[in-house]
Amino acid sequence: MQSINEIEELIKLISKLPGLGPKSAKRIVLKLINNRDELIKPMAKVLVDIYKNISRCKICGILKTTSIECNYNSCRIIKKKYDKICVVEDIADQWSIEASNTFSGYFHILGGTLESSSNNRDTLLISSLIERIKQEKIEEIIIATSATVEGQTTAYYIRDCLKGLDVKISKLGQGLPIGGEIENSDDGTLYSAFKNRSELGGDSD
Repeated sequence: MQSINEIEELIKLISKLPGLGPKSAKRIVLKLINNRDELIKPMAKVLVDIYKNISRCKICGILKTTSIECNYNSCRIIKKKYDKICVVEDIADQWSIEASNTFSGYFHILGGTLESSSNNRDTLLISSLIERIKQEKIEEIIIATSATVEGQTTAYYIRDCLKGLDVKISKLGQGLPIGGEIENSDDGTLYSAFKNRSELGGDSD
């Protein structure tokens, strides 16, 4: 098969997406090439628009348009006021919980876990979480990190960071299996985990 640099590069990029390998990427690229006007042209425009206009909020981590300037205590993305914040690892977790209709409140997306961030704690949005608690009259923090070693390590680190603040700190309860990830949990599992959440106490060592 003749090697075309542009196609090979596209195959490499697509194969980096979750759940896709080189063979799947090749099938997707062929589908795109065979449907240039129906798929490639509009997709290219949408991708450019997303790159230009969509970013993560530097305070809470959720997706927003770049035209929105975020400030503490005056969120322009979510108008309704809540007294709870659900802390998750990434945006996919937020979407899963929203789709399950098990939680009503603010979200705070950390952007990973301690291990996945190479232990660089400054890359996680923890400082802004502390500031949100102080300024937005938050009564409860629900730490909804995955039931993995990385997720639980991050949960206890957050708990330690929030010591001294007048806020209830809880974690997801029974329903989420050990090693389970929020993104891959079904609605029933998430409902049970939120309903049976418990206060996160004790020592982390």
